[in-house]
Amino acid sequence: MKAWSHALITGAGSGLGLGIAIRLLRRGSKVSVLDLQVSEESSAQLDRAAREGAGEWQFLRIDITDAARVRDAVAEAVRAFGPPALALNSAGIIINRAVADLTAAEFRQVVNVNLNGSFHFAAAALPHMQRSARLALIASMAGLTSNYGYAAYGASKFGVVGLATTLRIEYEPLGIGISCICPGEVRTPMVNGENASGNPISLELKRLAGSLDVDTACDKILAGLDAGRWQIIPGARSKLTAFLNRHFPNVFYRFCRGLLRKAVMKLHAST
Repeated sequence: MKAWSHALITGAGSGLGLGIAIRLLRRGSKVSVLDLQVSEESSAQLDRAAREGAGEWQFLRIDITDAARVRDAVAEAVRAFGPPALALNSAGIIINRAVADLTAAEFRQVVNVNLNGSFHFAAAALPHMQRSARLALIASMAGLTSNYGYAAYGASKFGVVGLATTLRIEYEPLGIGISCICPGEVRTPMVNGENASGNPISLELKRLAGSLDVDTACDKILAGLDAGRWQIIPGARSKLTAFLNRHFPNVFYRFCRGLLRKAVMKLHAST
């Protein structure tokens, strides 16, 4: 286990960001939680983890789409806890709708939060980072393969993968590590909301890459960060999906097209 002296984590009020923040506090890290809000329940979990590991945490309110506020909050966090050894962006949203049902405003919103927000965070954090520090962006399996109903989400996450790839080229020669995290479905509050209202064909196809609970995903992601890995894909089925998509794209597409037909037939049979 690596000791991350100070970790900046966006979206750490819930989901993967919260789970990783809790684990780092148990190691004795100082953690800056950057989010729109932190609930009483999440605050209690962070406080308990800090007591268990003699860590410290602070909350700085940000809107990830506001570049100036992100920059100011990161600078404030650094003044309090020092340069970040780890900077992790896990802030994100999802709108699961087919293109015919998706508005331009919804598309812009998803891209603004997921892709522009990743850039805002990276641009704010990197000037404060020293050699051997690591910047990590949470993309998604949707940034490698996309899915039905993922015009906005998939496009934004493909963009995050591209951004992380460029940052790797630019910053790893300077001694700053870059990680791109591409999980499949993780049962976070965001995904639970998607499963309640998302496109039914999309939800059926998502089963291909499997599903992980938050604790398992956080453990695997943090192990990848500790090991200094570039691409981190938690879960065996997600790894297999990414492998097939990369090395056998035509076969993978034909397989997915077959699943799509079955999903459409299943949907029509139930209506």
